Amino acid sequence: MPSLPQTMTHIAISRPGGPEVLVSETIERPEPGDGEILIRVEAAGVNRPDVVQRQGHYPAPRGAPLTPGLELAGEIVKLGPGARRHDVGARVTALVAGGGYAEYCVAPEGSALRIPGSLSPVEAAGLPETFFTVWTNVFERGGLAKDESFLVHGGSSGIGTTAIQLARRFGATVYTTAGTADKCARCEQLGAARAINYREEDFVAVIKEVTAGRGVDLILDMVGGDYVARNYSAAAAGGRIVQIAFLRGARAETDLARLMLKQIIHTGSTLRARPVEEKAAIARALEARVWPLIDDGLVAPVIDTTFPLAEAAKAHEYMEAGGHFGKIILEVR
Repeated sequence: MPSLPQTMTHIAISRPGGPEVLVSETIERPEPGDGEILIRVEAAGVNRPDVVQRQGHYPAPRGAPLTPGLELAGEIVKLGPGARRHDVGARVTALVAGGGYAEYCVAPEGSALRIPGSLSPVEAAGLPETFFTVWTNVFERGGLAKDESFLVHGGSSGIGTTAIQLARRFGATVYTTAGTADKCARCEQLGAARAINYREEDFVAVIKEVTAGRGVDLILDMVGGDYVARNYSAAAAGGRIVQIAFLRGARAETDLARLMLKQIIHTGSTLRARPVEEKAAIARALEARVWPLIDDGLVAPVIDTTFPLAEAAKAHEYMEAGGHFGKIILEVR
């Protein structure tokens, strides 16, 4: 393998603000530490947390790179001390706490998985953030089981398209919300039994109708705000709600009596700041339970569009416009 360059191009957040604050810079290439691998990045996923970080509201965890980017795909070019899970030259996709918008990125070896099936680097870069998030929140924390009913908000997002496919593949009846008729139709093509256009329909009323008044067993919510009380209405007795974001605000006013009388469990989690050991455990579960489905073509990341790394600002503008369906990816090389 040829010698590695001492410097690299990355995308920096020059100051908190709009997409224009993302600028291309040349910096020193990172070195992998204990149990880490260095990846030559070929593609990196763009996610909502990157936007919030750019705006100044979601700082990187202590010790993480300030460069945005939580997922990537590429080739391992160097192993840190003690790293034994992968070989130099292996092609992997990895979850990282930051640093993906760059030509090279360091990742904990436990959070990297082989690129499954015949996926391209662009497709593989759309796996980690959404698949790690869905698996741990829907199946581990949310406990979704076969023959249960499941509502995921934001069905056209990367999280939504992943959750629809996995929940359906594991035997649940899936409902979702989306903002246009076209997005709703595409969600149903992915496996949703009913996609609800939240601009034209009341999702609580629709859920009550399609479940004969019972409600759903599990809700995955990234909206927050006024959706909290509405989720309590849409949940079945003994239902579970998992909160993973709050696009409409982190504060909500609701009637706790409904939560108590229906015996609802409302929990939540974040992924980025979790210890590397926890992320590695999620990776092993995905490797065992989900990667075979991707190998067989039964589940796949949904890619909307790509942008060159240098056009990261345009990728953020596109994400904030809200018209995408699935993942937005930066092509690094």
